[in-house]
Amino acid sequence: MKSIFLKSTLVISVFFMHNNKAQSLSINDYIKFYNEVVPKLNTITTNKTQFYGQEFSKFNTELINKNINIVSLGYGSKTDIGIKNYILRLYFCDSNMDKPALDNRYQIPVISITFEDEIPPQIKSMVQQYHGEWNNAFVQFFSNMKIEKIKFIGLNGYNNYDRSPK
Repeated sequence: MKSIFLKSTLVISVFFMHNNKAQSLSINDYIKFYNEVVPKLNTITTNKTQFYGQEFSKFNTELINKNINIVSLGYGSKTDIGIKNYILRLYFCDSNMDKPALDNRYQIPVISITFEDEIPPQIKSMVQQYHGEWNNAFVQFFSNMKIEKIKFIGLNGYNNYDRSPK
């Protein structure tokens, strides 16, 4: 009986040690990701107004030139009660990567782009079709849309409580 108890305790201990180690690796992976992508994004924040009134394709080219990879997207209205979508949100880490960030209340880098004109309603079916994963269909879809405003969110340090956009 004692040996079963000891073996069980050992197995449970090993499981918890492995689980904690995996979680800390995920946190370290997120911090590494954050520290790689945010400096690249910061190089664009200072000149973001040069893209105002320009087509999204120019801004997308800038992201590509800076080796910034968009992973997923979201969309929304200008106001909480708005029904027309004008805002595109670009994300750079997938749900596996942002889970440790959310669990630890870390900042997640996001670009919020407001377009001059409403995003066509097809965006809803496209996001469902591609599960919100960024691809060339979205690049083409947004390419000719003119940018009104750009906000960079979550660039103040992964564990900084200052959530103000740039």
